[in-house]
Amino acid sequence: MGSADQVEFGWFIPTTGDGPYIGIPPQREATQQYMTEVAQAAERAGYEFVLIPTGGDCLDAWVVGSWVAARTEKLKALVAMRPGLMSPVLAARMAATLDRVSEGRVLVNVVTGHYPADLQATGDPLSLSHDERYERTREFLHVVKGVWDPETPGGFDYKGRYYDIQGGQSRPPLVTAPYPPLYFGGSSVSGKKVAAELADVYLMWAEPLEWIGGQISEMEGYLDERSRETGEARRTLRYGLRAQLVVRETEEEAWKAAWNILSQADPALLSSREKLHSRTDATNQKRQMDLWNESRDNDYVIGPNLWSGLSAVRGGGAVAFVGTPDQVSDRLLEFVDAGVTSFILSGYPHLEEAEISGRLLMPVVKRKLAERAAAGAKTQTT
Repeated sequence: MGSADQVEFGWFIPTTGDGPYIGIPPQREATQQYMTEVAQAAERAGYEFVLIPTGGDCLDAWVVGSWVAARTEKLKALVAMRPGLMSPVLAARMAATLDRVSEGRVLVNVVTGHYPADLQATGDPLSLSHDERYERTREFLHVVKGVWDPETPGGFDYKGRYYDIQGGQSRPPLVTAPYPPLYFGGSSVSGKKVAAELADVYLMWAEPLEWIGGQISEMEGYLDERSRETGEARRTLRYGLRAQLVVRETEEEAWKAAWNILSQADPALLSSREKLHSRTDATNQKRQMDLWNESRDNDYVIGPNLWSGLSAVRGGGAVAFVGTPDQVSDRLLEFVDAGVTSFILSGYPHLEEAEISGRLLMPVVKRKLAERAAAGAKTQTT
C-alpha cells in the first residue's frame, strides 16, 4: 500500500505539439512559448514535476528540460537518459549540470528502448536485441551512479561488456543527495530485474487495477530474489503510473470530452497505427494493445472510469482516467492502495487540461490524501 504523504503528481510537456484531437497533425506547434505556458500551468495546478518525452519526433528532452527549469520556480523536469544513444559519463554530467543550475529540480527517466525503427534511425547497434539492451542499461546505470559517487574522487573505473571506463568523473558535483531519483520503465522480465537492482521508481503504463497489482507483486518478488542472491539488504522501490486524464464536473461531460479526442481521426489511420504498435518488441506496448483489443465490445472501457480508447492512435501510456473529480480521485486512491505513489498524467490539449485538472481534480485528490495522512498519524499516536 502506498503512503498518502509520499504521493506525487507529474504532468507532461508536448514536445511534438498537440491540440484537442489526436490522429491528425498537431494543431499547435511545440514552440518555446507554448511549452512554457504548459509548464507554468502545471506548476500552478499543483503538479510537482513534468515528464519531457523522448524518441520519434520529440524535441530534445535535455534542452527542453533546461528551458522549463529556467521558467518555473518549483517544478522539476523528468528528462531521459538513453543508453546506447549517449555515453554514461556524458549523461551523468548532463544530469549533474541540470541538477545544479536548476537547484535540485531534475529527475531522470531511464529509457532503454523504443520502436526498433526509431532505434535503428539513431544508430543503436542493439535496436533488434531487446534483452541485450537491458543488459547494457544495467552497465550504463552502474557507471552513472559510480561517477556520481563523491566517494570516488580519483575517478571511477569500470570494465564490462558494453563500457570500459577509466577514471570516469562527473563535474559539477550533484546538488541532490545522494543523486537524482531514477525512474525506470519496462514490463519484460529483463527490464524488471534491472529495475529491481538499480531503479528508484518503477514506472508502469495505466492498466486495470488487478493488472497493476500483479506487476507490483512481481516486482516485489524480484526485490526479494535479488536480496537472497546477493546477501544485500532488500531494496525499497517506489511505483509510478503513466496515464491520460479527462476530468469534468459531470460524468457525461467527461465521456463526451474523451470521445471528442478521437473525433477527427480517420478509421484507416486507426488501423494503420494499430499495426505500427504491433511491430514493437516492447512488452508494455503489447499489453496496451491487448487491452484495446479485448475491450472493443465494451466501448474500450477496461475498468471503472478507465478507458483504453486512445491506444490505437497514441502509443505509450494511452489509457485514460475519465470521470468527475470525485470519481477520478477515488480511482487514483485505489491505485495508491495498490502501491502506486507517483502519477504522471496528461490530456489533450495539455495547456487547457492542466488548468482544468488543477481547478477540478488536484484540490480534491490532495484533500483526500491529506485526510488519509492525518488519519494515519492519529492512529500511530493512539
